[in-house]
Amino acid sequence: MNSQVLLSMPGGGELLVIFLIVLVLFGAKRIPEVAQNLGKGIREFKKSMREVQSEIDSTDPSKTKIEAPKPEDKTDAK
Repeated sequence: MNSQVLLSMPGGGELLVIFLIVLVLFGAKRIPEVAQNLGKGIREFKKSMREVQSEIDSTDPSKTKIEAPKPEDKTDAK
């Protein structure tokens, strides 16, 4: 089988068939609820990813910030 056929994006006809199947399975009233719950799940996943990444960054010694040396006070030198 040609690998390009398997990796191609669905066209207009295929998207219409998928939409009709989803409409039949969930019904018109449940689709907004499903979409809302999917959005909440994606937001929660991204939030968890940010928390894990910040925790990794805070414990990784190679990513700690190095402070620049403080400038010397030259008011006393004359």
